[in-house]
Amino acid sequence: MTDVEIARNAKLKKIEKISKHLGFRSKIECFGKYKAKLPLKYGKKQGKVILVTSISPTKMGNGKTTVSIGLADALSILKKRVCLALREPSLGPVFGVKGGATGGGKSQIVPMEDINLNFNGDFSAITSANNLLCALIDNHIFQGNQLNIDENRILFGRCMDMNDRTLRHIEIAIGEKDGVKRNDGFVITAASEIMAILCLSSDLMDLKRRLGNIAVAYDKNGNLIFAKQLNAPEAMAILLKDAIKPNLVQTLESTPCIVHGGPFANIAHGCNSIIATKMAMSYADFVVTEAGFGSDLGAEKFFDIKCRVGNINPSATVLVATLSALKLHGGANEDDLKQVNFSALEKGLENLYAHIENLKNNFNMPVIVTLNKYQTDTQEELEFVTQKLENIGVDCVTNDVWAKGGKGAISLARAVVKNIDDNLYNKLTFCYKTEDTLIEKLNKIAKKVYGADGVVLSDLAQKKLDDLQKSFGNFPICFAKTQYSLSDNKDLLGRPKNFKIHISDLQLKTGAEFLVAIAGNILLMPGLPKVPNAVNMTIDENQNIDGLF
Repeated sequence: MTDVEIARNAKLKKIEKISKHLGFRSKIECFGKYKAKLPLKYGKKQGKVILVTSISPTKMGNGKTTVSIGLADALSILKKRVCLALREPSLGPVFGVKGGATGGGKSQIVPMEDINLNFNGDFSAITSANNLLCALIDNHIFQGNQLNIDENRILFGRCMDMNDRTLRHIEIAIGEKDGVKRNDGFVITAASEIMAILCLSSDLMDLKRRLGNIAVAYDKNGNLIFAKQLNAPEAMAILLKDAIKPNLVQTLESTPCIVHGGPFANIAHGCNSIIATKMAMSYADFVVTEAGFGSDLGAEKFFDIKCRVGNINPSATVLVATLSALKLHGGANEDDLKQVNFSALEKGLENLYAHIENLKNNFNMPVIVTLNKYQTDTQEELEFVTQKLENIGVDCVTNDVWAKGGKGAISLARAVVKNIDDNLYNKLTFCYKTEDTLIEKLNKIAKKVYGADGVVLSDLAQKKLDDLQKSFGNFPICFAKTQYSLSDNKDLLGRPKNFKIHISDLQLKTGAEFLVAIAGNILLMPGLPKVPNAVNMTIDENQNIDGLF
């Protein structure tokens, strides 16, 4: 059966039962039978956090979300009190090329279609709050511009939750009565500062504080102007009052899953909300969460940004790989991945080794590698990779969660629990210190995490760096970089050597309290492919959707 058929045929429990199983005793806000919003009520546990990350992904993906779900179900089978904490899907990939973000096969969170499409209105609220601030900025200029905003130095742009390359650079107010004509542009909602703020806020009051601190523009004297000077935070917070509450759903095997926030990891910080993770920790003994793409992107930001802000100390990391991805990183042709190819595997292992070293050396994290099994994988190749990792002292466990659900990850779950027990007093370290200068932070990430020789800044990025160091030098760095390579060039697979990371721009995010370093040719508003997923979808009179994935 397809993922959609499996999800539709699943027998789900009412969401009230799932909340009680989690230990949640407060009244929840139901969205039908199988979805709910959780009020911000915390339990008394201090659950251990297991981060699921991966090697550098390929176009075929590594199945990180599927593994996260299967691992949580396996821990539940082992009678552990467990909760998933995942991100929400964006409509951009759903209608573009990648598809949804709810797992696959027998390791899914459900109701799958509802989660992937306008899930409980969170992304719409974030988009509306973002664009309300944009409207207030332009209205202020139109109505006399008391704050002396320099319309050529506006920092805050519009967003929408869809892939649309035509909106990256636009001109607004071109009519005589439409306001002050200026250049503007859209980013996808997952890359917006409001998304980051929602995911990094500790509560509603912290959300309002951060919204007020958004740097929206410079005035004509070169001074920063903030959203609070436009009296924007209260109205924005009103739009976000429900979105800040985490969403509760379940896996196919009835494991509780808190889904909240959805920043991309290649162009944003790539983690679900601190609120969701901490709420899961307060009700479960084990929390399985993931950070987007490879450990060089999502995991680095999870540790250096989210864990630093949220004071979270993870207990273990699971590093996902597939034989197909390893072969591609080893130079195999995309059409020949089903063929046995030990030479390509050997070369591709260099990418895996880089991610292991990143997690161990930079963040002091215990690592378990899991090979996400595909039907075409041979036992000989799986054993080849497993032996190579055992030779360097790294546990490697094959999982079969797509075909078997939680039962396909029992060995992985046992290995994770043992790994946690063996490293009970392990302490997270960071790639850089808060007091490091901005250029030191950039270089440390580039050298220690990516394996680069350092960074090269454009004239624009260098000027911004010099200007920002004095007031914002303590901010962490959020790299916007291709996910397909450890470098900033998507075509350099494996483990590139002798390269530098090219920084074209730096963006100040004073509400999110980090700086975005834009590397290479990465774009904050994706485009649709030649044949987008959207054109293959249908819906019948019973609202059954086909072609969604």
